[in-house]
Amino acid sequence: MKTTAPNATTAKATTPKAGTTTPNATAPKSAPSKSAKPKTSKTSKTTKTTKSSGTSRTSKPPKPESHLAMVRRARRINRELAEVYPYAHPELDFRNPFELLVATVLSAQTTDLRVNQTTPALFAAYPTPEDMAAAVPEEMEEIIRPTGFFRAKTKSLLGLSAALRDNFGGEVPGRLEDLVTLPGVGRKTANVVLGNAFGVPGITVDTHFGRLVRRWKWTEEEDPVKVEADVAAIFPKSEWTMLSHRVVFHGRRICHSRKPACGACPIAPLCPSYGEGETDPEKARKLLKYEMGGYPGQRLSPPADYPGKPAPALGAE
Repeated sequence: MKTTAPNATTAKATTPKAGTTTPNATAPKSAPSKSAKPKTSKTSKTTKTTKSSGTSRTSKPPKPESHLAMVRRARRINRELAEVYPYAHPELDFRNPFELLVATVLSAQTTDLRVNQTTPALFAAYPTPEDMAAAVPEEMEEIIRPTGFFRAKTKSLLGLSAALRDNFGGEVPGRLEDLVTLPGVGRKTANVVLGNAFGVPGITVDTHFGRLVRRWKWTEEEDPVKVEADVAAIFPKSEWTMLSHRVVFHGRRICHSRKPACGACPIAPLCPSYGEGETDPEKARKLLKYEMGGYPGQRLSPPADYPGKPAPALGAE
Protein backbone atom coordinates (compact mmCIF):
# COMPACT_ATOMS: atom_id res chain seq x y z
CA MET A 1 0.00 0.00 0.00
CA LYS A 2 2.99 2.36 0.46
CA THR A 3 3.56 2.16 -3.33
CA THR A 4 0.50 4.38 -3.94
CA ALA A 5 2.06 7.43 -2.22
CA PRO A 6 4.28 8.44 -5.08
CA ASN A 7 1.31 8.18 -7.47
CA ALA A 8 -0.78 10.41 -5.25
CA THR A 9 2.00 12.94 -4.91
CA THR A 10 2.49 12.96 -8.63
CA ALA A 11 -1.21 13.47 -9.20
CA LYS A 12 -1.21 16.40 -6.83
CA ALA A 13 1.79 17.89 -8.52
CA THR A 14 0.37 17.59 -12.02
CA THR A 15 -3.05 18.81 -11.03
CA PRO A 16 -2.64 21.79 -8.72
CA LYS A 17 -5.60 23.33 -7.01
CA ALA A 18 -7.09 26.38 -8.58
CA GLY A 19 -5.40 29.58 -7.44
CA THR A 20 -2.27 27.77 -6.24
CA THR A 21 1.10 28.63 -7.72
CA THR A 22 3.91 26.13 -7.63
CA PRO A 23 7.38 26.17 -9.10
CA ASN A 24 6.37 23.48 -11.56
CA ALA A 25 3.22 25.39 -12.52
CA THR A 26 5.03 28.63 -13.30
CA ALA A 27 7.59 26.93 -15.52
CA PRO A 28 5.19 26.27 -18.44
CA LYS A 29 3.86 29.86 -18.19
CA SER A 30 7.36 31.35 -18.28
CA ALA A 31 8.18 29.61 -21.55
CA PRO A 32 5.91 31.84 -23.66
CA SER A 33 7.33 34.84 -21.75
CA LYS A 34 10.84 33.84 -22.77
CA SER A 35 9.79 33.48 -26.36
CA ALA A 36 7.87 36.78 -26.22
CA LYS A 37 10.73 38.62 -24.59
CA PRO A 38 13.11 38.34 -27.52
CA LYS A 39 10.21 39.41 -29.77
CA THR A 40 9.58 42.50 -27.68
CA SER A 41 13.29 43.19 -27.49
CA LYS A 42 13.60 42.79 -31.26
CA THR A 43 10.68 45.13 -31.86
CA SER A 44 12.21 47.67 -29.48
CA LYS A 45 15.56 47.35 -31.19
CA THR A 46 13.94 47.80 -34.59
CA THR A 47 12.10 50.90 -33.39
CA LYS A 48 15.30 52.27 -31.93
CA THR A 49 17.18 51.57 -35.13
CA THR A 50 14.46 53.25 -37.17
CA LYS A 51 14.37 56.14 -34.75
CA SER A 52 18.12 56.36 -34.79
CA SER A 53 18.09 56.15 -38.55
CA GLY A 54 15.40 58.85 -38.73
CA THR A 55 17.36 61.09 -36.36
CA SER A 56 20.44 60.53 -38.43
CA ARG A 57 18.64 61.64 -41.58
CA THR A 58 17.14 64.71 -39.89
CA SER A 59 20.30 65.90 -38.18
CA LYS A 60 22.52 65.34 -41.20
CA PRO A 61 23.71 68.79 -42.32
CA PRO A 62 22.66 69.82 -45.83
CA LYS A 63 25.20 69.42 -48.56
CA PRO A 64 27.07 72.68 -49.12
CA GLU A 65 26.09 74.46 -52.32
CA SER A 66 28.63 73.99 -55.07
CA HIS A 67 30.12 77.02 -56.79
CA LEU A 68 28.37 76.08 -60.02
CA ALA A 69 24.99 75.80 -58.24
CA MET A 70 25.55 79.20 -56.63
CA VAL A 71 26.35 80.78 -59.99
CA ARG A 72 23.20 79.31 -61.53
CA ARG A 73 21.10 80.53 -58.60
CA ALA A 74 22.69 84.00 -58.77
CA ARG A 75 21.96 84.33 -62.47
CA ARG A 76 18.41 83.20 -61.94
CA ILE A 77 17.98 85.85 -59.23
CA ASN A 78 19.22 88.45 -61.70
CA ARG A 79 16.69 87.28 -64.31
CA GLU A 80 13.88 87.37 -61.75
CA LEU A 81 14.86 90.89 -60.62
CA ALA A 82 14.89 92.01 -64.27
CA GLU A 83 11.22 91.01 -64.48
CA VAL A 84 10.33 92.67 -61.18
CA TYR A 85 12.23 95.90 -61.91
CA PRO A 86 12.31 96.36 -65.72
CA TYR A 87 12.50 100.11 -65.03
CA ALA A 88 15.55 99.96 -62.68
CA HIS A 89 17.75 103.02 -63.13
CA PRO A 90 20.20 105.27 -61.26
CA GLU A 91 18.15 107.16 -58.69
CA LEU A 92 20.05 110.41 -59.02
CA ASP A 93 18.78 113.19 -61.29
CA PHE A 94 21.41 114.27 -63.85
CA ARG A 95 21.65 115.67 -67.37
CA ASN A 96 25.35 115.14 -68.09
CA PRO A 97 28.45 113.35 -66.70
CA PHE A 98 29.46 116.34 -64.56
CA GLU A 99 26.07 116.49 -62.82
CA LEU A 100 26.11 112.74 -62.18
CA LEU A 101 29.64 112.95 -60.76
CA VAL A 102 28.72 115.78 -58.39
CA ALA A 103 25.43 114.15 -57.36
CA THR A 104 27.18 110.84 -56.59
CA VAL A 105 29.75 112.57 -54.39
CA LEU A 106 26.92 114.33 -52.55
CA SER A 107 25.03 111.04 -52.03
CA ALA A 108 27.52 109.79 -49.41
CA GLN A 109 25.85 109.39 -45.99
CA THR A 110 22.47 110.64 -47.24
CA THR A 111 19.59 109.57 -49.47
CA ASP A 112 19.35 110.03 -53.22
CA LEU A 113 16.10 111.88 -52.56
CA ARG A 114 17.85 114.52 -50.48
CA VAL A 115 20.53 114.93 -53.15
CA ASN A 116 17.91 115.27 -55.90
CA GLN A 117 16.13 117.95 -53.89
CA THR A 118 19.42 119.86 -53.44
CA THR A 119 21.14 119.69 -56.83
CA PRO A 120 18.72 121.92 -58.84
CA ALA A 121 19.87 125.00 -56.89
CA LEU A 122 23.50 123.82 -56.95
CA PHE A 123 23.63 123.36 -60.72
CA ALA A 124 21.74 126.60 -61.30
CA ALA A 125 24.54 128.39 -59.43
CA TYR A 126 27.46 126.31 -60.79
CA PRO A 127 26.57 124.62 -64.11
CA THR A 128 30.15 123.79 -65.18
CA PRO A 129 33.37 122.59 -63.52
CA GLU A 130 34.87 126.03 -64.12
CA ASP A 131 31.96 127.72 -62.34
CA MET A 132 32.08 125.32 -59.41
CA ALA A 133 35.87 125.60 -59.03
CA ALA A 134 35.46 129.35 -58.61
CA ALA A 135 32.66 129.10 -56.02
CA VAL A 136 32.85 130.79 -52.64
CA PRO A 137 33.05 127.85 -50.19
CA GLU A 138 30.62 129.32 -47.67
CA GLU A 139 28.00 129.91 -50.37
CA MET A 140 28.29 126.36 -51.65
CA GLU A 141 28.12 125.00 -48.11
CA GLU A 142 24.82 126.75 -47.57
CA ILE A 143 23.34 125.23 -50.74
CA ILE A 144 24.39 121.65 -50.02
CA ARG A 145 23.82 121.79 -46.26
CA PRO A 146 20.70 119.51 -46.48
CA THR A 147 22.87 116.60 -47.70
CA GLY A 148 24.94 116.53 -44.47
CA PHE A 149 28.73 116.70 -44.05
CA PHE A 150 28.48 119.84 -46.17
CA ARG A 151 31.95 121.21 -45.33
CA ALA A 152 33.78 118.03 -46.35
CA LYS A 153 31.60 117.69 -49.45
CA THR A 154 32.22 121.31 -50.43
CA LYS A 155 35.95 120.67 -50.20
CA SER A 156 35.62 117.61 -52.44
CA LEU A 157 33.47 119.41 -55.02
CA LEU A 158 35.84 122.38 -55.20
CA GLY A 159 38.80 120.02 -55.54
CA LEU A 160 37.33 117.77 -58.22
CA SER A 161 36.03 120.75 -60.22
CA ALA A 162 39.49 122.36 -60.18
CA ALA A 163 41.05 119.03 -61.25
CA LEU A 164 38.59 118.70 -64.13
CA ARG A 165 39.36 122.26 -65.21
CA ASP A 166 43.12 121.95 -64.90
CA ASN A 167 43.79 118.34 -65.88
CA PHE A 168 40.95 117.24 -68.15
CA GLY A 169 39.95 120.35 -70.09
CA GLY A 170 36.78 120.85 -68.06
CA GLU A 171 35.43 117.42 -69.07
CA VAL A 172 34.71 114.35 -66.95
CA PRO A 173 37.10 111.57 -68.03
CA GLY A 174 35.67 108.26 -69.18
CA ARG A 175 38.30 106.00 -67.60
CA LEU A 176 38.25 104.56 -64.09
CA GLU A 177 41.95 105.20 -63.51
CA ASP A 178 41.42 108.91 -64.26
CA LEU A 179 38.21 109.28 -62.26
CA VAL A 180 39.69 107.88 -59.05
CA THR A 181 42.39 110.59 -59.11
CA LEU A 182 39.70 113.23 -58.47
CA PRO A 183 39.14 114.39 -54.87
CA GLY A 184 36.24 112.56 -53.21
CA VAL A 185 35.96 109.97 -56.00
CA GLY A 186 36.46 106.26 -55.28
CA ARG A 187 35.69 103.09 -57.23
CA LYS A 188 31.98 103.17 -56.35
CA THR A 189 31.50 106.73 -57.63
CA ALA A 190 33.66 106.02 -60.68
CA ASN A 191 31.61 102.93 -61.59
CA VAL A 192 28.35 104.88 -61.22
CA VAL A 193 29.61 107.55 -63.62
CA LEU A 194 31.15 105.11 -66.10
CA GLY A 195 28.12 102.83 -66.22
CA ASN A 196 25.44 105.53 -66.47
CA ALA A 197 27.13 108.43 -68.26
CA PHE A 198 29.53 106.57 -70.56
CA GLY A 199 27.98 103.12 -71.00
CA VAL A 200 31.06 101.39 -69.57
CA PRO A 201 29.95 98.32 -67.55
CA GLY A 202 30.68 98.53 -63.85
CA ILE A 203 29.49 97.09 -60.53
CA THR A 204 28.46 99.62 -57.90
CA VAL A 205 29.04 98.25 -54.41
CA ASP A 206 27.10 100.46 -52.01
CA THR A 207 25.66 99.42 -48.64
CA HIS A 208 22.53 97.91 -50.23
CA PHE A 209 24.45 95.94 -52.84
CA GLY A 210 26.94 94.55 -50.31
CA ARG A 211 24.22 93.56 -47.85
CA LEU A 212 22.15 91.67 -50.42
CA VAL A 213 24.94 89.76 -52.15
CA ARG A 214 26.11 88.54 -48.73
CA ARG A 215 22.57 87.47 -47.84
CA TRP A 216 22.38 85.60 -51.13
CA LYS A 217 25.77 83.95 -50.45
CA TRP A 218 27.37 85.29 -53.61
CA THR A 219 30.28 86.39 -51.46
CA GLU A 220 31.40 86.47 -47.84
CA GLU A 221 33.64 89.49 -48.30
CA GLU A 222 33.08 92.80 -46.52
CA ASP A 223 35.63 94.87 -48.44
CA PRO A 224 33.84 96.57 -51.40
CA VAL A 225 36.71 95.90 -53.83
CA LYS A 226 36.67 92.18 -53.01
CA VAL A 227 32.87 92.08 -53.21
CA GLU A 228 33.07 93.69 -56.65
CA ALA A 229 35.62 91.10 -57.81
CA ASP A 230 33.56 88.15 -56.52
CA VAL A 231 30.33 89.32 -58.14
CA ALA A 232 32.06 90.30 -61.39
CA ALA A 233 33.25 86.68 -61.70
CA ILE A 234 29.64 85.42 -61.61
CA PHE A 235 28.09 87.58 -64.33
CA PRO A 236 29.05 88.57 -67.87
CA LYS A 237 30.38 92.11 -68.14
CA SER A 238 27.36 93.25 -70.14
CA GLU A 239 25.15 92.66 -67.06
CA TRP A 240 27.20 94.56 -64.48
CA THR A 241 25.54 98.00 -64.64
CA MET A 242 21.93 96.81 -64.76
CA LEU A 243 22.62 94.13 -62.15
CA SER A 244 23.80 96.89 -59.81
CA HIS A 245 20.58 98.89 -60.35
CA ARG A 246 18.34 95.84 -59.81
CA VAL A 247 20.08 94.77 -56.61
CA VAL A 248 20.03 98.30 -55.17
CA PHE A 249 16.36 98.73 -56.14
CA HIS A 250 15.51 95.47 -54.37
CA GLY A 251 17.49 96.46 -51.29
CA ARG A 252 15.75 99.81 -51.01
CA ARG A 253 12.24 98.49 -51.58
CA ILE A 254 12.01 94.98 -50.12
CA CYS A 255 15.23 93.54 -48.68
CA HIS A 256 15.77 96.17 -45.99
CA SER A 257 18.70 96.18 -43.61
CA ARG A 258 16.89 95.81 -40.29
CA LYS A 259 13.63 94.16 -41.29
CA PRO A 260 13.50 92.65 -44.77
CA ALA A 261 10.02 91.97 -46.14
CA CYS A 262 10.61 88.25 -46.72
CA GLY A 263 6.89 87.44 -46.98
CA ALA A 264 6.49 89.83 -49.93
CA CYS A 265 9.75 88.98 -51.70
CA PRO A 266 9.40 87.68 -55.29
CA ILE A 267 12.72 85.80 -55.07
CA ALA A 268 12.15 84.22 -51.64
CA PRO A 269 12.47 80.63 -52.98
CA LEU A 270 15.99 81.46 -54.21
CA CYS A 271 17.16 83.21 -51.04
CA PRO A 272 19.25 81.22 -48.51
CA SER A 273 18.55 83.92 -45.90
CA TYR A 274 14.76 83.74 -46.16
CA GLY A 275 13.24 84.17 -42.70
CA GLU A 276 15.60 86.86 -41.42
CA GLY A 277 12.74 89.32 -41.76
CA GLU A 278 8.94 89.37 -41.65
CA THR A 279 7.52 86.23 -43.31
CA ASP A 280 3.82 86.98 -42.86
CA PRO A 281 2.68 88.23 -46.31
CA GLU A 282 0.24 90.80 -44.92
CA LYS A 283 2.74 92.28 -42.49
CA ALA A 284 5.55 92.12 -45.05
CA ARG A 285 3.56 94.13 -47.60
CA LYS A 286 3.38 96.99 -45.12
CA LEU A 287 7.19 97.18 -45.15
CA LEU A 288 7.47 97.84 -48.90
CA LYS A 289 8.84 101.23 -49.97
CA TYR A 290 8.66 103.62 -52.92
CA GLU A 291 6.58 102.47 -55.89
CA MET A 292 6.30 98.93 -54.45
CA GLY A 293 4.45 100.36 -51.46
CA GLY A 294 2.53 103.02 -53.39
CA TYR A 295 4.84 105.89 -52.37
CA PRO A 296 6.78 108.48 -54.43
CA GLY A 297 10.22 107.53 -55.70
CA GLN A 298 13.52 109.33 -55.14
CA ARG A 299 13.88 111.20 -58.43
CA LEU A 300 12.19 114.50 -59.11
CA SER A 301 12.56 113.71 -62.83
CA PRO A 302 12.27 109.90 -63.12
CA PRO A 303 12.54 108.06 -66.47
CA ALA A 304 9.36 107.82 -68.56
CA ASP A 305 8.89 104.11 -67.80
CA TYR A 306 9.05 104.54 -64.02
CA PRO A 307 5.66 103.36 -62.66
CA GLY A 308 5.79 105.36 -59.40
CA LYS A 309 5.23 109.01 -58.56
CA PRO A 310 8.03 111.60 -58.82
CA ALA A 311 9.65 112.76 -55.61
CA PRO A 312 8.53 116.09 -54.14
CA ALA A 313 10.76 119.16 -54.34
CA LEU A 314 12.69 120.30 -51.27
CA GLY A 315 10.30 121.64 -48.65
CA ALA A 316 7.24 120.15 -50.35
CA GLU A 317 7.25 116.77 -48.57
